[in-house]
Amino acid sequence: MTYTLDIQNLTKKFGQFTALNDISLQVKEGEVFGYIGPNGAGKTTTIRVLLGILHATQGGAKVFGLDAWKDAVEIHKRIAYVPGDVNLWPNLTGGEVIDLFVRLRGRHDRQKREKLLEMFDLDPSKKCRTYSKGNRQKVALVAAFASDADLFILDEPTSGLDPLMEQVFQECVLERKNSGKGIFLSSHILSEVERLCDRVGIIREGRIVETGTLAELRHLTRILINVAAERPIEGLEALKGVHEVIPQQDGLSFQVDSNELGSVVSHISQFGVKKLESMPPTLEDLFMRHYNAPDARDGGS
Repeated sequence: MTYTLDIQNLTKKFGQFTALNDISLQVKEGEVFGYIGPNGAGKTTTIRVLLGILHATQGGAKVFGLDAWKDAVEIHKRIAYVPGDVNLWPNLTGGEVIDLFVRLRGRHDRQKREKLLEMFDLDPSKKCRTYSKGNRQKVALVAAFASDADLFILDEPTSGLDPLMEQVFQECVLERKNSGKGIFLSSHILSEVERLCDRVGIIREGRIVETGTLAELRHLTRILINVAAERPIEGLEALKGVHEVIPQQDGLSFQVDSNELGSVVSHISQFGVKKLESMPPTLEDLFMRHYNAPDARDGGS
């Protein structure tokens, strides 16, 4: 398979510090890949390697089949990048900055530009020095989505946006996805990733600790169960896969590993179930699982 983005065994060191440790991941055409982790986990370092700003210590990255370091100029003709903290030329207007970035790729759709300005509620006539952080972010987003890029690299792109503008951003991402574009979305806003992404990679201390679709990742997490029964439920704590059993006013609350759900439901059904509620795990549950407990594959670091 040909990938829009292909990272293989990438390691990046700064002196004795290892920022990225042997990471591998791929993004296909028409796919939104969510790259999540807290500040300092290695997300931005990964993106700087993809953009050709940093040279890999070992391994490497390819974009459109081209080497991210050697072929950076060619790659940049086909990508749009939005950082989490946008710095603009203070004496240019927002519209001038947008036009500059779009024309760098050689294609300028004026109608698309005007539509995006309206969607993001941005006045392009103001000087960039007068913009708030949110409006500077809007300039970068309009410039990116107005271009005909084949890959969008978005590093915390909704930083400073209000909830309404976040919704507009999500609409733009889904539109590009439906057009067959690749999107690499680095974020710590888990609800955003959960809503937009086809696959997710979780990075912890420079290592990828999980990669997969949301369905695949949820399979590894616990499901929250609230149950009320006609008779007291006995023996629940002794069942395999059951965790954190907490008495409630009208029953019990507990967590269960998803692969043990069937046997647990079978056990509690014999007590005359009156109410049973199950809540599937969210991406946040999985995220916190990796940051609150040692990871078995990295020796507990």
